[in-house]
Amino acid sequence: MNNNQESRGLATLVSDLAKQVTTLLQTESRLLRAEMTEKINKAGAGAAEVLAGAICLLAALMVLLQALVIALASAGLGAGWSSLLVGIIVAVLGVILLRSGTKSMAPSELTPDRTQDQLKRDARVIKDQMR
Repeated sequence: MNNNQESRGLATLVSDLAKQVTTLLQTESRLLRAEMTEKINKAGAGAAEVLAGAICLLAALMVLLQALVIALASAGLGAGWSSLLVGIIVAVLGVILLRSGTKSMAPSELTPDRTQDQLKRDARVIKDQMR
């Protein structure tokens, strides 16, 4: 093989490598966008749970205050204690929703794990190909 053919072959290899790296980066970019969209949707659902929990706690506060007023006013333990029981149940539900929602919005839940893993594998493959 003469020098011209070798340099042309090398140029073709370098050109092919550049195209493949470009295609790889474009694919990884699409994967990152898809994964981040998924994570953002998950965070949105967590935010909705937080909002639902906050609304439940507000309702619980109103019911508990109403129960306290009724209990103090009547001192007969009838309707007031019933309202108190309902208020406690709503408060527990609100706490559960808030905890679940804040867990869904934790930073560890929002990292693009699959994309990071894929990029690491791609870097290893590229490194191996360069040897």
